[in-house]
Amino acid sequence: MEERIDKWLWATRIFKTRTIAMEACKKNRVTVNDAPVKPSRMIRIGDVVSVRKPPITYSFKVLGLISNRVCAKLVPEYMENITLPEQYEILEWQKMSGFIDRAKGTGRPTKKEHRELDEFTTFLEGL
Repeated sequence: MEERIDKWLWATRIFKTRTIAMEACKKNRVTVNDAPVKPSRMIRIGDVVSVRKPPITYSFKVLGLISNRVCAKLVPEYMENITLPEQYEILEWQKMSGFIDRAKGTGRPTKKEHRELDEFTTFLEGL
């Protein structure tokens, strides 16, 4: 038994819409067993699906196939999260350093933000 990768990504709530899942596949942000895939690629139980959502890459093992979206409580029946802990550390670093997630076009950093940036980079150099 097989299922389309874009449908599975949407049904397991990795992406909000199937369209977004299709676009991620087309932009080579989704791989199955370390090979980039098209949205129509069929997956099987046991495949490892990696999804790059900057700044980190999530990895999931397919435990079951599903074509209809289910509630969040049922998702663990269909996939196992095997994302490496290092990926979550990257996410934590980004949360701790608020200046990295600056919206484009908001202008130059303020004096306070500049001091915080200098303090943070000095801290990183000391590690």
